[in-house]
Amino acid sequence: MLDLLRTLLEASPLLALFLAIATGYALGQISIAGVSFGAGAVLFTGLIIGAITPKAAPPGLVGTLGLVMFVYGVGIQYGPQFFASLKGPGLKYIALAAAGVIASLLVAMALAGPLGISMATAAGLFAGSGTSTPTLQAALAAAGNQDPAIGYSVSYPFGVIGPIVLMTMMAAWLKPVFKAPTQNVRIAELTLEAATEDHTVEEISSVLPADVKIVAVRQQHMNAPPRPGTVLHEGDGLLLVGSPAGIERAKAAIGHEDPGRISRDRANYDVVRVYVSKAAFVGKHVHELSLPDFPVLISHIRRGDSDIMASADLMLEFGDLIVAAVPSDRKAEIQRHFGDSIKGNAELSFVSIGVGIALGLLLGMIPVPLPSGGTFSLGVAGGPLVMALILGWLGRTGPLGWKIPVVANLVLRNLGLSVFIGSVAIGAGSPFVQTVATNGVQILLGGAAVLLTLVLIVLVGGYLMQIPFDDLLGVCAGSTGNPAIVVAAGRLAPTERTDIGYAICFPSMTIVKIIAVQVLLS
Repeated sequence: MLDLLRTLLEASPLLALFLAIATGYALGQISIAGVSFGAGAVLFTGLIIGAITPKAAPPGLVGTLGLVMFVYGVGIQYGPQFFASLKGPGLKYIALAAAGVIASLLVAMALAGPLGISMATAAGLFAGSGTSTPTLQAALAAAGNQDPAIGYSVSYPFGVIGPIVLMTMMAAWLKPVFKAPTQNVRIAELTLEAATEDHTVEEISSVLPADVKIVAVRQQHMNAPPRPGTVLHEGDGLLLVGSPAGIERAKAAIGHEDPGRISRDRANYDVVRVYVSKAAFVGKHVHELSLPDFPVLISHIRRGDSDIMASADLMLEFGDLIVAAVPSDRKAEIQRHFGDSIKGNAELSFVSIGVGIALGLLLGMIPVPLPSGGTFSLGVAGGPLVMALILGWLGRTGPLGWKIPVVANLVLRNLGLSVFIGSVAIGAGSPFVQTVATNGVQILLGGAAVLLTLVLIVLVGGYLMQIPFDDLLGVCAGSTGNPAIVVAAGRLAPTERTDIGYAICFPSMTIVKIIAVQVLLS
């Protein structure tokens, strides 16, 4: 039976890959003492399949494609947050991750003599503990032999499993509590007080907080658009949309909350929710939108799970859900105007994705000289990630919109992650077993020691520095590098901060690792 399975899987590497993905995800859903590995379990099933069927490893290009899909999706989504964080705590996070990376390199160097391994093999232990393929490639080029690959195959599984286990243990010890997502948009109905008598809508708008807008006016038992010249009187109603704090300031300035008056009457003026699914609107700012010749007031945008105020400079993306106030008999027209197809959530511009990834791969190929005389490059992981962070921050360049809808982005990233982990694990299964059999347990312990140095310095150092737990998990994932680790971090801390921490630290630590290993072997 085993021979039949081996023959079948070696005849079809893609079958082996998707078998590893399916069984890995199934295994990852099992919780033991509150611990589950999610997508990271694909590593375990892949190693098993690779050990049993060593010729079943998919071509290297398959795993590379998966890795590029994952890092590009991360960069595009979190580009703005990445650059914003560099003005805040981002530099501190990078410094902490760099301390852990350099310390793990020093441990690898110190263990070479006691373990009886070459410095090139020690460099491989360092690369594997950080799960950094570009670092391995740099070590192979600097060493001129395959010794780094031996150390890499031993420490790589530790580099993936170790951080997940340690982060899970830390979460079980600290039992962190995460705040519910902050409400960005609030809707309120106010009744005007005497101080606002005989003021126009334009005049009232001028005294409201900048993040609050008037969506509808109620006068003489009828709702109407907020035309600038409309004169308001005591007792008239206003429908406001804004930040929670802004709404509270508006209440203190112009009136008291009186919910229900406007929202119950939909006869003349109503709210419509419409998906942006026409390419003509994607990548345009709210103030640039061409609107029909009847009153249309866009109050806010629903993007993924977040509500965003429709400020003039907000750029629309495929799949955005526009919330707008319009005359009740024109709702169908505004839906046709924007498209209103839920398929917009899955729309991908393969032109922009192709151009963006191509630019990233070119960036990753650029050799950067080292003081020692060698060169390093960002490689197929670091190049696309750095380029995607830049493009995600820009949002649009001329006719090309770089953004990807949240739903489509998640699918792209998860598919890429699964393909990458499965491919690498199947390819590493046989070398892992052979290395352990040849070099014994001591080299396994050496790989574990290098990994523990890196992760413990980051986790313990971050805890002592009082870094928020979700940020700290992202920093840990970025300093170690494997995409499975950031997915596990997101399960432990279900906030977007884990992905942002990963995006901050991963490209910078890739550069640090590549430089460090080349300096070591030079």
